[in-house]
Amino acid sequence: MLKQYISDVTQKAILSAIKAGKLNQMKETDEFVLNAETPKNEEFGDMAVNVSSLARCAKMAPPQVAAVVAEEIDIDDCEISTVAGFINFKLGTSYLNTVVKDILNNKSEYGSNDYGAGQKVLLEYVSANPTGPFHIGHGRWAAMGSALANLLKFAGYDVYQEFYVNDAGNQIKNLGRSLYIRVMQELGKKIDFPSDEVERKSFYPGEYLVPLAKDFVKDNKEFAQNLPEDLKDLSAEKLDVLSSYAKEKMLGLQKELLAHFNTHFDNFYFETDLHKSGKVEDCVKQLKEKNMLYEKDGAVWFKSSLFGDDQDRVLRKTDGSNTYLTADIAYHHDKIKRGFDKLINIWGADHHGYIPRIRASIEALGDNPDKLEVLLGQLVNIVLNGEAVRMGKRKNMVTLDDLIEEVGVDATRYWMIIRSIDTTLDFDIELAKSKTDDNPVFYVQYAHARACSIFRNAKTERLNVETKEKTAPLFTEKELDEAIMNADLDLLWSVNDEKSEASAKKLILKLEEFKQVILMGAKNRAPYLICKYLQELAGCFHQFYTFSRVLIDDKKLAAARLALVKSVSTVIKSSLDILAVDAPERM
Repeated sequence: MLKQYISDVTQKAILSAIKAGKLNQMKETDEFVLNAETPKNEEFGDMAVNVSSLARCAKMAPPQVAAVVAEEIDIDDCEISTVAGFINFKLGTSYLNTVVKDILNNKSEYGSNDYGAGQKVLLEYVSANPTGPFHIGHGRWAAMGSALANLLKFAGYDVYQEFYVNDAGNQIKNLGRSLYIRVMQELGKKIDFPSDEVERKSFYPGEYLVPLAKDFVKDNKEFAQNLPEDLKDLSAEKLDVLSSYAKEKMLGLQKELLAHFNTHFDNFYFETDLHKSGKVEDCVKQLKEKNMLYEKDGAVWFKSSLFGDDQDRVLRKTDGSNTYLTADIAYHHDKIKRGFDKLINIWGADHHGYIPRIRASIEALGDNPDKLEVLLGQLVNIVLNGEAVRMGKRKNMVTLDDLIEEVGVDATRYWMIIRSIDTTLDFDIELAKSKTDDNPVFYVQYAHARACSIFRNAKTERLNVETKEKTAPLFTEKELDEAIMNADLDLLWSVNDEKSEASAKKLILKLEEFKQVILMGAKNRAPYLICKYLQELAGCFHQFYTFSRVLIDDKKLAAARLALVKSVSTVIKSSLDILAVDAPERM
């Protein structure tokens, strides 16, 4: 990576200057931090390092420090200059050519690294209750989580994606009761959900259960007709049948939508299985044996305050039932016991207070709480015609399914990833649907389609605009591949066209930056950095295309430019693959 390379070269030069006594009082043990950055003013070069911080140790003025260190730097084909406390680097064409060749040779593997060193990661996200359709917040977690999984794999992690199904407790019984009401309505009975707002909260009155009720009556006609006409008379056995049916159907719909949304899990872990396996009770037993529990007011409490939580937490209520926390403790303990080195969860921001509780449980059970890493996601605001739309006011904006139907999978995914997960996202519906350069996903996809169009045209008969005569293709398909791989890239810098050469250089430096983006994205769990990078790369490519005609009669120069275009299409596709967004060849 260029930035790291320049930083390392500069650091080596500093140590050399210290040993030679050129930095006065500065010692090798003095601490300093170097950051290579792209100068805002292109006249200052391609990369710059600020060494002003060394002035305090060396007892020298920053310009003197920069001049001394610059004398110790030795890089082939690179102009070095200093301005104030900065050392500026202007790269020669040999380095630029190497970047293009690296991409052509490594293809889709270009930019990948081994930063993760095979570390086993369990990435858990979405984990919605199987009681209703996904809302748009779930869509953000789905897009972010699957993109992060792809990014971490590209950076050398061993990633396992898991969806935790909360299928235990009263919520599933409430789902069964809600289906009962819809079934009775389907049978023509005059029954409805409670009008009292408090009572209504124990039901799921959404219309999404109506088609499920129709299917249930169709599949279980005799059972449905023998249901009591009063909910109070519904037996536990019949409620279980209704609850199980609704749960399985809703989970099935969720899985279908996830697959359509390019989100694929390795496992769906059921809370009911966790209880049936005895792992919940085993965890409670272990905590008790470690003297981490106590009884108070008829409830069982966990001493989570000993491990950084702001107060102790109830694990078992006075009626003998477990709290949600009890199962969550067992689930995370089970994750670690399955051999994962890192547990990454994506939760909504309202779960912030839950983090210290789970960390406390991990430590109390004898494991390292730092294995847990939680990414807290902020809300998604729907924007329509420049104004925020309240959830529920516009029917087809309530669910993820409806949002995808409105703008498409690619636009939905890209927009959900485009901002850091810890910031509120404004999802502009009309902009996401538009086919203009102002729409980020269209702008990037069009860049890839433009590159593919250039390749097609290179193999297609050409029309002489003046004579209207057709001429043979510039290359046959076999010739094109060979021409790209064997292109003389030095020709990019011999056209005596300042704008063409400058745009080519800027484009190649942006291509090289992909390595750094992947590394930083993986380190910071930030797939949104890829979206930001893609916008910049597409901009550089469109600029290059404006100043450099690719398909020209000079086949050698055409091949060199085609090689650069191929590099662009390769990196764009790799980036979009990580985001699980399509890289279209035609638009």
